[in-house]
Amino acid sequence: MKTALVILAIVALAALAFSFRNYVSPELKKTMINQTPKSFFELTYTDIEGKSVSMNSYKGKYVLCVNVASKCGHTPQYTKLQALYEKHQDKLVIIGFPCNQFLGQEPGSEKEIGEFCSKNYGVTFPLSSKIDVKGKEQHPVYTWLMNKEANGVSDDKVEWNFHKVLVSPEGQWLKSYSAGSDPMDVIADLK
Repeated sequence: MKTALVILAIVALAALAFSFRNYVSPELKKTMINQTPKSFFELTYTDIEGKSVSMNSYKGKYVLCVNVASKCGHTPQYTKLQALYEKHQDKLVIIGFPCNQFLGQEPGSEKEIGEFCSKNYGVTFPLSSKIDVKGKEQHPVYTWLMNKEANGVSDDKVEWNFHKVLVSPEGQWLKSYSAGSDPMDVIADLK
């Protein structure tokens, strides 16, 4: 009985520690938001090959930002994301943002991630370098996407891999889609 209680206490403490791992104090959150451009098109990211990319290069197209992972139950969504991109690339850009913050499901290097996506899913849409989508090291793109104070429209929260956020051709936050949502659901929101 004592062993079971000790194990339960250890599990509870581990869960508590895990939940605070990505805690951001209100002061730090405010600083992060203040340092984030208010225009989507002023944001940049580093692509999977190490080159800086300006969101301004996507002006006039919808942009679907997706935090991705190679070892997740949602990883097969790459197939539909690629099909969506191929069918609508005249008006839609999909950017995959590899992230290892959800149970370590994106452990590889940028080279390994790129090869995995290309070989297994034929991915040709842009991929970023590996980033944090929450917490103290949250990438500025995700600070903008997740905070109404930055994007001017809505607060959001990335709950898991393959969470999707759609930005309009004018750079306005449009809609959030849960991790388990079908990537093809986005089609209804492309005008």
